[in-house]
Amino acid sequence: MTALTREHQLLGTFVTLADCLVDDFDIVDVLQRLVDDCISLFDASAAGILLLSPSNRLEVIASTSERSELVELMQLRVGAGPCVEAATGGEVVSVDDIDQIAHRWPAFATDARASGFSSIHAIPLRLRDSTLGSLNLFRDEAGALNAADAAAAQALADIATISILQQRLVEESELAQAQLQRALDSRVVIEQAKGYLAQMRDIDMDEAFARIRSHARSTQTRIGVVARDVIDGRLSL
Repeated sequence: MTALTREHQLLGTFVTLADCLVDDFDIVDVLQRLVDDCISLFDASAAGILLLSPSNRLEVIASTSERSELVELMQLRVGAGPCVEAATGGEVVSVDDIDQIAHRWPAFATDARASGFSSIHAIPLRLRDSTLGSLNLFRDEAGALNAADAAAAQALADIATISILQQRLVEESELAQAQLQRALDSRVVIEQAKGYLAQMRDIDMDEAFARIRSHARSTQTRIGVVARDVIDGRLSL
C-alpha cells in the first residue's frame, strides 16, 4: 500500500468513526469497524477489543476473527497477558517478540505461539483517569510496531473510547453503564446467532460471523439487529 493510499484510508477511517458518533450509534458496529480497519491499516494479522463490563469483568466486544484461538487469548482463558495488562493498567503494552514475555506470562506466550502470533501491541481505551478496555493488534512477524503506526493506532483507540463515553455519558454514569451493558447484550445475541447459523448451514463459526457481518454492511443494518433476525427466523443467510 502506498503512503498516499494508506493516508487516505486512515483519514477515511477517522471520518467514518466520527460519523458514527450520533445519538443512536451502536457501540458494537463502531468497534467492529475499527478492528476491521486496523488489519488493513497496520501490519497486523488480527485485532480485537476488550471492554470492561459494568460488573467489572473484561469481555471481548469485537474481533476480526471468531477463531477460538484469538477469542480465547483475549477472553482471558489463561487469566493474564498484554491485553489484560493494557486494559487494567492503563498503559500501552508493546511486545516485540512473544518469547520476551514467556517468563512473565508463560501460558499466554504458549497459546499465542500456537496461534501463529509473534508480537502484539495492546493499547488501553482510556479517557482521563478511566480505562474502559484495550485495543489489541496481533502480528505474525516479530518486531516493534513502527512509530507512525503506533501513533495512528493510539488515535483510533482514543476515537473508540470517545465513542463509548461521550461527554453526556461521562457526566451521567448511569447512562454510561447502560450503554456498555447494551453493547455486551448485543454481543450475546451475536454469539447465539453465530452458533445457530453454523449449525443450520454446517459451517464454522468464522464463516457464520462473516455472513452476519457482510449482510449488516451491505444493508446498512446494525449487526445486533441482523443477529436477532437470524435467531428469530426472519432472515436466512
